[in-house]
Amino acid sequence: MTLISILVGTLVAGMGSVWLAALLAYALLSRFTQHLLSLAAGALLATAFTRLLPEAFELSVSAGVSAQALFGALLVGLVFFFLLDKAELWHHGHEHGHDHSHEAHSHSHAHDHHAHAGHAHHDHHHHGHNHHSGGWAVLLGDSVHAFGDGILIAAAFVADPRLGIAAALAVMAHEVPHHVGDLVVLRQTLSNPRAALFKLTLAGGVTAIGGLVGYLLVGALHEYLPFFLVVAASSFIYVALADLIPQLQKRLSPKETAAQVAWLFAGIALVAALGEWAQH
Repeated sequence: MTLISILVGTLVAGMGSVWLAALLAYALLSRFTQHLLSLAAGALLATAFTRLLPEAFELSVSAGVSAQALFGALLVGLVFFFLLDKAELWHHGHEHGHDHSHEAHSHSHAHDHHAHAGHAHHDHHHHGHNHHSGGWAVLLGDSVHAFGDGILIAAAFVADPRLGIAAALAVMAHEVPHHVGDLVVLRQTLSNPRAALFKLTLAGGVTAIGGLVGYLLVGALHEYLPFFLVVAASSFIYVALADLIPQLQKRLSPKETAAQVAWLFAGIALVAALGEWAQH
């Protein structure tokens, strides 16, 4: 039953986020992506601090894991994702430096995808990309990223089905604005909207493969489950604080700022409401 829940949750998070992004992108509703960024930031932070971390500390008691070890794992996870970011930016900066001016590179490097678990950039200014190779970079990066997301969702489901549902929805929420930008790049490189959607859907489907591997891996190493949950939390925290919130730090009118804050709290409330609903 747990495996079925994992597969459903990963497919909803992986493919569902792509289809919802396509609805936003193709229906000319991309103006809502900024609201989704706020919603996703709130949902990710709430999932990390009110679901994943408390569950990890509860499980650590029976597993004999100290709080110091879990906080150490949280710190290592945050630094790990930061270093992966730095390595990726250096790689793309070196690659683009041979083909583009510094201005074009500075505009495009932020949107190449992360090839690591639980992290994704959300900058949507894609037209600075190298359109001859950008499509493959997007699909490869998405596939690796989706695989990592699947592992994290599986760890949450193994710990508690309610936690798994919250993690899957949080992943889907932060992937939607990310995929809106992906579709822009792929439509330019493939010149076929249906092909772009199909290929991105396949990449999102890799989340289920990650979920299957995660189920087998976490099941075999159940005593390390608190650490899996802490790593998942560090991923969510890093995405929210390093990617989403900086994009929201713009000079806005009081009305726009109020909407931004409202959507942020809506994301937090969504996770809280989901937890209450799942308990009944």
